[in-house]
Amino acid sequence: AGNFKVCVCGGAGGIGQPLSLLMGMDPNVKELCIFDLSVAMVPPEGVAADLSHLERKCKVSGYMMEVGKKPVDFLEECLTGCDLVLVPAGMPRKPGMSRDDLFKVNADIAKGIVEACAKYCPEAVLGMIVNPVNSVVPAMAELYKKKGLDPMKIVGITTLDVVRANKFVGESMGKNPNFINIPVIGGHAGETILPLFSQDKIGKTLEVEKISDMDKSVQDAGTVVVNAKNGKGSATLSMAYAGARLGKSVLAGLSGKKRIECAYVASTVTDLPYFAQKVIFGEGGVIKVLPLGELNEHETKRLEELKPILQKEIDSGLEYAKANELSA
Repeated sequence: AGNFKVCVCGGAGGIGQPLSLLMGMDPNVKELCIFDLSVAMVPPEGVAADLSHLERKCKVSGYMMEVGKKPVDFLEECLTGCDLVLVPAGMPRKPGMSRDDLFKVNADIAKGIVEACAKYCPEAVLGMIVNPVNSVVPAMAELYKKKGLDPMKIVGITTLDVVRANKFVGESMGKNPNFINIPVIGGHAGETILPLFSQDKIGKTLEVEKISDMDKSVQDAGTVVVNAKNGKGSATLSMAYAGARLGKSVLAGLSGKKRIECAYVASTVTDLPYFAQKVIFGEGGVIKVLPLGELNEHETKRLEELKPILQKEIDSGLEYAKANELSA
């Protein structure tokens, strides 16, 4: 097994705690850092103390920062030597908030963390779970590029869309979702989410009249959870599960065992500069972005429909990167 250092930024939050638990159980992790702000629901040192009792080799430390301070001034010890930084930080969307409002707040939060990573662990893979992913990832990747760093280190975690597609198809067909692997391409919000049911041996047997509803249920799954939690939260446990799945694949890749996952990264596979599709994780992170493969008629049509929507969300990110710099 590998001996990697992992940091979860926002590690005391609703996604952060279960994500930290799952990463702490990965045999490739020798050190886990939990970073959060003083306003977190529990102190990150408390989460670290709790996780330090698991029967694993992993050493766990907590780091708390006062609100208003800059991560780059505070996170040297926490981030130095990190191989993977998972970022479930930021504000959840509040009722009545547009994605643009949310983007302004969360881009600044993400930028603070990314700035610190650029300084203390520029070789680390950064797994971004900061919404809206469609805009935040291009913004941070372009800021990395401006700094002379590798934009492919910035990875948007869209794994939850894949997990949901696998589960929903499994339920519908009476099959075990462990044996279903549906690529989900495009982006990570609403109509930009495009599951390619035709590329899975079980998914492709889905009745034609069910495809459109199944497509929609993958797109709307997050809203279903928000409604079921009745204004008291969003998808945190399933997101942590999906984030850890991606995180484990990154670490497997770093240890020399290649893994294929869908992720939202800088891409030339379509005419959009950022896109979610299958990628190969290996030593150093993303070593290859794979082509989309064959799409059926429904999928081809949906791909063309989602492009202008995704392009607009990417553009918000690119504009943010033009107007901002990572501090030295």
